[in-house]
Amino acid sequence: MSTTPLLELAQADRFVPAEPDPQRLVLTNDSDPRQADLSGISVIELQFPKFSDGRAFSQAFLLRRRLGFTGTIRATGDVLIDQLLQMQRSGFTQAVLRADQNLAHGQALLAHFPAFYQGDAVHTAPHFAAA
Repeated sequence: MSTTPLLELAQADRFVPAEPDPQRLVLTNDSDPRQADLSGISVIELQFPKFSDGRAFSQAFLLRRRLGFTGTIRATGDVLIDQLLQMQRSGFTQAVLRADQNLAHGQALLAHFPAFYQGDAVHTAPHFAAA
């Protein structure tokens, strides 16, 4: 059974990007990733300006599945633990949680669902087709 890797979590009030600025691309939630120059980019930050704005999910899926981006996709902004599972399945690899969110609860939530029957942005084959 193939498992989806756990999302790396950080707390907004303590987070500092590890990569140099030229390797990081910040996309606003109304940007079209297909128009971005991804040359030399290892990290793409997708923004959640508010919890109810899910456009970054579509951007992440597009980056992984259609554009074949293999680097880090980081969620920033109004990121709650309620969104983590869907972020992981949409192709995000990091989430910077809003300062009032509990990292331990987020990690426990992600560990609770180690695999899924249907495919996702990272593991496209359904569970029954996995070798």
